[in-house]
Amino acid sequence: MIKANANRTILTCTCENTMSPDEGALAKAGCAAGGSVNQLCRANLDNFRAALAKGLPVTVACTQEAPLFSEVAADEAPDLPLSFANIRETAGWTAQAATSGPKMAAMIAAAAVAPAPFGVTTLDSTGVTLILGRDEVAIEAADALSEHLDITVLMQPGSQITPPMQTRFPVLQGRIRTALGHLGAFTLTVDDYAAPSPSSREVLKFEAARDGAVSRADLVVDLTGTQPLFAAHDLRPGYLRADPKNPRAVADLIAKAGQMVGTFDKPVYIDFLADLCAHSRNGITGCTRCLSLCPTGAITPNGDSVQIDPAICAGCGQCAAACPTGAAAYALPDVATVAARLRAALKAWHDAGGTTAPVILLHDADHGEPLINASGRYGNGLPAHVIPLGLNEITQAGPEVLAAAFAYGAGAVALLGRAKPLHDVDGLRAGIELVTGVAEAMGHGPVTLIETDDPDALEAALDVLPKSAVHAAPSSFLPPADKRGLLVMAFAEMNRAAPKPAQTLPLPQGAPFGSVTVDPEACTLCQACTGVCPTGALLDNPETPMLRFTESACVQCGLCAATCPETAITLTPQLDFAAWDTPRRILHEEPPFCCTVCGEAFATRSGIDRVKSRLVDHWMFQGETGAARLKVLSMCEDCRVQEIVNQGFDPHGETIRKVRTQADYGDGYEDS
Repeated sequence: MIKANANRTILTCTCENTMSPDEGALAKAGCAAGGSVNQLCRANLDNFRAALAKGLPVTVACTQEAPLFSEVAADEAPDLPLSFANIRETAGWTAQAATSGPKMAAMIAAAAVAPAPFGVTTLDSTGVTLILGRDEVAIEAADALSEHLDITVLMQPGSQITPPMQTRFPVLQGRIRTALGHLGAFTLTVDDYAAPSPSSREVLKFEAARDGAVSRADLVVDLTGTQPLFAAHDLRPGYLRADPKNPRAVADLIAKAGQMVGTFDKPVYIDFLADLCAHSRNGITGCTRCLSLCPTGAITPNGDSVQIDPAICAGCGQCAAACPTGAAAYALPDVATVAARLRAALKAWHDAGGTTAPVILLHDADHGEPLINASGRYGNGLPAHVIPLGLNEITQAGPEVLAAAFAYGAGAVALLGRAKPLHDVDGLRAGIELVTGVAEAMGHGPVTLIETDDPDALEAALDVLPKSAVHAAPSSFLPPADKRGLLVMAFAEMNRAAPKPAQTLPLPQGAPFGSVTVDPEACTLCQACTGVCPTGALLDNPETPMLRFTESACVQCGLCAATCPETAITLTPQLDFAAWDTPRRILHEEPPFCCTVCGEAFATRSGIDRVKSRLVDHWMFQGETGAARLKVLSMCEDCRVQEIVNQGFDPHGETIRKVRTQADYGDGYEDS
C-alpha cells in the first residue's frame, strides 16, 4: 500500500508477482512507499477495507477488479471518493516495465481527478414499431416481434408478399419521403401510401395510393437493404437497420429491438450556451463550424444561435472541439477535467524523475482501451514514455486540449483512432493541423493521428515518434472552467514553455484566433460591428467616437466584416501574443462632430460627410431650399426636428411631389 501525502490513499498490487510497481518513482511523485501487496482483490482485500476506514479518498491501481472494489466500498464507505488506474497492461506488463515508474505515477495522479457531473435526457419508448421491408424477411421479423412490440409493417411499392392467413399486425405499402426524430419520437412522411386489399389471393395487393401520409413510431426497424434514412444511422437511437440478406444480422436486430421498451437515460454530451454562440446576428451568418461537422444532424440553426438536440447527439464532440467561443462544451468529461488530468499526470511524471518528455496518447474506451490492453497482454505494450489518457471520444479533443498537453510538458501528442472511423473526423483533423503548425513553429513535438485496429501497428507507430528532452520549466497553470478561457491560456502557456517562443504566427482560415483591421478612410464609426460581435472583442467608447479591439477574444466568426456597411473590416487569422498582452487597442477614432446649432456632440465628421455625399444629388436637396435642408444634416436630433418644422417642409406636399395618375401619361398610356 502507498499513501499519498495526507489527502489520498493509493493501493497498488503486484498481481500475483506478475509486475512490480515502482515505489521509488511513486514516492518521488508525492507518495510515501509502504509496499505493494500480492493479491489486493483476494487474499489482501482487508488492505482495501483498511484504506476505506481511514476516511480518505482512495485510488486503486487496478481496473480489472473495479466492480468488486466498488461493491465493497458501496457497503462500507458509500460516500468516499473512489478511483481506478490501470497500470498493469499499460506499464507493468510491458517490455519496458522496468523504466515505467514515472508513467505509473502519472496514471495514478490523473485517475485521482474526479470528473464534473453531467446531465441526462430521458427517452421513452412504448414499443410502437414501424418495420420497413421489401420481402418476406420483414414479415418474419414482425412475427418474431409482435408479442413484444406494437408492430406495423410498411412494404415498398412493388413488393411481392404472400397475404397473411390472419391479420396479426397491419401490413401497408409506402415509400419514406422524409424521416425525423429519435427513439420514442419518430415522424415519417410516407408517399405511395396504401392499405392492403382484404381480397388479396396469391399476392398481397393494395388499394389506391396517396402521398403525404404521416407515421409516428417509437422504433423504426429498417430491413429494406436500401439507403439508410439517417446520416450516421448507426448512431441514431431507435433506428435499427440490417441487411435482409444477412440472417445473423437480422436475428441480432430482432433481439435488440425486443428490448427497446421502457425509459432510457441518455447522457447530455454537450453543454450549450446560446448567448455565446457566434452563428449569426441580424440575419447575417457568421460561424458555421459545428453545423458542417455534426454527423447525425443533431445541430440546426435557431435564429442567432444554433440548437443541439440531446436525443439525437451521439457524443462525438466535434462541435465542442471546433467551437471557438465555448458555446458548445463537452461534458463527458468536461474540458476542464481533461486539462486537470493532463496537468496532474505530467506533473507526476516530472516529479517521479522522468528523463524524456512524455508522449500523451489520447484514446477512447470502446476502441482504444481494448487495443492498448491487447498490446500489453500479447505484445511489447506501450513504450515507457507514452502516457495513455482516456476520453469518451477522441474527436472531443479540441486545440485547447492538445495545446495544454504541450504547455504542461508533453513532448508529443498522439490520438488513437479506428482504421475506419464511425464518422468523418474532419473537425479532429483541422484541430490537429492547427496545433501541429503552431507546435512546430515553437519547437514542440508533433501531433499524430494513429488510425489502426492492430496492436502491433500501434506499437510501431509509437516507436517512431521522436523523443525530446524533458522540459526544464513546464507550465503549471490551473485550467479555467470555461472552454474559451482554457483555449486562450493553453496557447499562451504553450508558447511560454516552448523551446522557441514565438511572437506572431500566421494561422489557417477557420482558426479560432486572429486580428481585425479597420480601414480608417472607410470607417465612419457607425458601431454596427460592435453590435454584432458575439464575444465583445470589438467595443465602442461611450465617451468619444472610438472602436476598440481585444485580440484574444476574437474568434474570427466574420460577423463584423459581413455587417460593416462600408466594407472597412478585414480579418487576419493569426496568433499575436504581444497583442494578447494588450487588453484593448484602438482600431480607429475620430473627434466628435458637434451640432452646428447647439454644439452638442452627436456623430463623427466622416459619418456626416458620408451621408451628405450620398444625398447631395437627391431631388430633396436640390436648389436653394435643398441647400438649406442639407444643412439640417449637421444638426443634432432635437435641433433637426425644430429646423424642419420651421422650414415647413412637407415631402408629400403638392408642390414638391405628387402621386402620378393615368392622366399624367396621356393617350399613350396602357393599363397593364
